[in-house]
Amino acid sequence: MRAAAMALRVALRLAVLLLSAQPAMAQVRHGEGQLPLALAIEAAQEAVRACEAQGWPVSVSVVDTAGVLRLQARGDHSTIHTEQSSFRKAYTVVTLGPVFGFATSGEFAGLVARSPAGPALVSLPNILPLAGGVAIRRGEEIIAAIGVGGAPGGERDEACARAGLARIAGRLGP
Repeated sequence: MRAAAMALRVALRLAVLLLSAQPAMAQVRHGEGQLPLALAIEAAQEAVRACEAQGWPVSVSVVDTAGVLRLQARGDHSTIHTEQSSFRKAYTVVTLGPVFGFATSGEFAGLVARSPAGPALVSLPNILPLAGGVAIRRGEEIIAAIGVGGAPGGERDEACARAGLARIAGRLGP
């Protein structure tokens, strides 16, 4: 019963999302919070460093609340595909996270797997249901997201993204 109720909620939210057909910025940007570029750079560098320390060549993307790329760093020896996967993971978190109530792309992957609306959700442009994207918050407000691609498994990408977030967490404000 609980799974059916959750599936219905997801389907209803998807219907509202698709019917509203407004730019992503209008749907998810509620506050004026923005991640300063200096902190985005620092978080990206730490995410790359955390993965490289494990021998995982990755790329990192930071996007603003409209899903616009703010910063992308391709680590040494990372493959070309990691650029797009890191961007799409971060994009998924900032554009759908506020609508569906998740803070990581790993949580979104679980939602997609459980929901009959999952195929419709992943058909949207730049949406990627793989772990590796993490919301960056100031208080309760999402102000950006960081995505990592290239480690062997999304859980490892997400751990590196969390390391990047941890590096700047105390300086995001109230």
